[in-house]
Amino acid sequence: MRIWNIKITIVIWEDDAAMKLVTSRLTIRHLRMVVAIVEEGNLVRAAKRLNMTQSAVTKALQEIEALTKARLFDRTNRGVVPTMFGDTLAEHARLVITQLAHAEEHLADLRDGTGGRVAIGTLLSASAELLPTAIARLRKERPKLVVKIVEGTNDVLIPALRAGELDMVVGRLSEQRDRLNVVQEVLMDDIACVVARRGHPLAERKHVSLADLIGWEWILPPQETSLRRQIDIAFREEGLEPPPHAVDSVSLLTNRGLLIDADYLGVFPAQVARREAASGAITILPVTLRATAMPIGITTRTNARLSPAAEVLVETLRRTARDLAQ
Repeated sequence: MRIWNIKITIVIWEDDAAMKLVTSRLTIRHLRMVVAIVEEGNLVRAAKRLNMTQSAVTKALQEIEALTKARLFDRTNRGVVPTMFGDTLAEHARLVITQLAHAEEHLADLRDGTGGRVAIGTLLSASAELLPTAIARLRKERPKLVVKIVEGTNDVLIPALRAGELDMVVGRLSEQRDRLNVVQEVLMDDIACVVARRGHPLAERKHVSLADLIGWEWILPPQETSLRRQIDIAFREEGLEPPPHAVDSVSLLTNRGLLIDADYLGVFPAQVARREAASGAITILPVTLRATAMPIGITTRTNARLSPAAEVLVETLRRTARDLAQ
């Protein structure tokens, strides 16, 4: 579906007096062009991406700047750099473009009744059991449903959610500072476990303290994650310094490989740890990281209307969480 002639009313700048609205004849074609120029940083590459000539892009950019009454880009020897106005327009343009794509999917979903598309951001805590189980159930009920899964950390996924690139994020709920313009729903509780390979010198012990973990090599979540901060707190609550050097990774495959091949210690959410231990690859050490207790849940945008497919997934996640908690 091509939508080129929709008129957009969009906030472009704010001065000291009041927020100014630019009601213009901007089209989706204009908005796509601004996004392409910002992301490519070069009119030639933007033209190639849009399957247009450079002269056509230049002319259209002049039209956009005339409509918005603002200089959107500064020209340099290496290309173009967005001004404050260009960055602001591109930010809103991405959201408009994404929402129109969602509208098309929503209409198709309503016509078909069984299809649709859902884009999910997931953290490691949800990727082992909760999300795979829920998706498997949903696909049985709606086999035409397309599911896109993006794995990452909250500092990447939450901005993507706010930008409309994701319908929801599933995993450990973010800290208070990350909750602007999002709504969170608790599904179940989780705590992190310390894990090691089978045969690790600590694996045979019946009792392990945090002090016993000092001096070993670690694989930990990145420092900017809430789980890493909680791990640090767990050590400090016992009067210990957190591991000073670690491999920072959120990749389950990489973490598993490092744990199996060497005497690393790692920290997995309980769901992940139990599944990996059941497979025989690793063992869970008998030590508790109390400070890492945190709920797992669903994060969506404030006032966002979920598509029928996304609403069905949310309900499936709720049912799955209840079943796993039994």
